[in-house]
Amino acid sequence: MAEVFINRIATAVPRHEVHGAFRAFAAAKAATAQVEPAFARMDARAGIATRHSVLEPSLPLGSGTACGFYRAGSAFPTTRARMARYEAEAPALADLAFARLGLAEEAPRITHLVLATCTGFVAPGLDRHLVERHGLPRSVERTMVGFMGCQAAINALKLAWHIVRSEPDARVLVCCLELCTLHLQDTAALEQLLCFLLFADGCAAAIVSAEPTGLQIEGFRSLVMPEAAEMITWRIGNDGFDMTLSGLVPITLAHALPDFAPEMLDGRAPAEVDLWAVHPGGRSILDGVQNGLDLPPAALATSRAVLRAHGNMSSATVMFVLAAMLRDAARGQRGVALAFGPGLSAESMRFQVA
Repeated sequence: MAEVFINRIATAVPRHEVHGAFRAFAAAKAATAQVEPAFARMDARAGIATRHSVLEPSLPLGSGTACGFYRAGSAFPTTRARMARYEAEAPALADLAFARLGLAEEAPRITHLVLATCTGFVAPGLDRHLVERHGLPRSVERTMVGFMGCQAAINALKLAWHIVRSEPDARVLVCCLELCTLHLQDTAALEQLLCFLLFADGCAAAIVSAEPTGLQIEGFRSLVMPEAAEMITWRIGNDGFDMTLSGLVPITLAHALPDFAPEMLDGRAPAEVDLWAVHPGGRSILDGVQNGLDLPPAALATSRAVLRAHGNMSSATVMFVLAAMLRDAARGQRGVALAFGPGLSAESMRFQVA
């Protein structure tokens, strides 16, 4: 079978920086609900400096309005309104990532398009826009990886890997686009307020083919963790998509990963892995992975840097980590990408710098 490579990755975020606006809005809700001390501790430990959104922040901070889309004392937008905003905003963000990917010359050679998203659904959808806007062949084979949460990038790359292994001449365009900030909820529950501190919008695009440049994909492994199905959930409600992110996720990962490591690493020890592209779902999740696999602090430096600069962009985030490694890593280094999603489940990918 053909060897498969992630040839290049491009990333993009919207122009609006919103971390301060979302923090102030959530802090006001925490004060009203008398959970301000606990919220302040969460805020101080978030490990995030900046985040971006398709929503423009409202000023002054703490005015009771965040980005005009969310107003204290008023009903938050319906699911229909949020999907309309996704349909309006997603194409431009994807176009920016594709322009950075240098797709103009590549477009006629693309044979497959794999789109991963869990924050917006419309048909005809973003895949149709990408075909028309960027001159992809009308015969391009399109597949959508939907509602798999933060781990969906690994699933999309896995699908591209299978395609190229079975069709060595294939050139697969992978796109992960998430507008997480369209799904914040009107609640003062601490686990939901965490969403105001953590989530952001972003897009990553990649070319996967048998051309021997970039990151060589060596294989994948999956794990569904027993008795943890409700720790991460993602359900469609009347007022957007409702996420549950349990505080038990980090410790659950720390306990589950040592048993998963031999299969995930194909028999290698964690110390033999040069590059760890771990989805930065939050500072505590990275801490859980580091503790569970007994990794040195420097091992997750790239993931922590992406978290600090961009927050959690769901499926796109681990692609940002891989993009940084593709720029900076040395030839021959071996790595593992690891991301988590509803279930609770984990998806991993082994790779080597070509």
